[in-house]
Amino acid sequence: MSFFVQPTSAPKPKTKNIRTISIAVAGVFTVLAVAQLFTFEKFPDLLGEMWFMGNMAAVRFVAALFVTLEVFALPFLLFMRLSCALRVVSMVSSWLVVAGWFLASLYGNISGGDFGSALFGATVSLIEGWWSVLFCIALGILVAWTSWGMWPIGRPRK
Repeated sequence: MSFFVQPTSAPKPKTKNIRTISIAVAGVFTVLAVAQLFTFEKFPDLLGEMWFMGNMAAVRFVAALFVTLEVFALPFLLFMRLSCALRVVSMVSSWLVVAGWFLASLYGNISGGDFGSALFGATVSLIEGWWSVLFCIALGILVAWTSWGMWPIGRPRK
């Protein structure tokens, strides 16, 4: 037994489409993270308008958490050599990103506020609408498909 964790190669995808879908999702997450970081000083204010949190410290934490999770999701999606534990953390990060944006978009649409979507931060000014919920659902389907195709736990070795 080794004291240090050894990185392993990514599991072989179950279908041919998984690699393409995974790289497309990684591209979307990268665009989201870069757009949010480009005007990060305005991003928490935009989230504060859009979301129900009144405490500005909590809004700043959530803004930083969104960007951090988007970046942590990339190693799993890009088939990087990782330890099994980090591969699971990266995969779960992709789920949390989609779930968080889905809940934020859903709340923004149900509350009926007059504000913009924060998906792309303050870099790209978009009107909040049901398109953002559908975008998150589509992204969630792609993340679920990628997770199924590259499931890192309990695969039998051949």
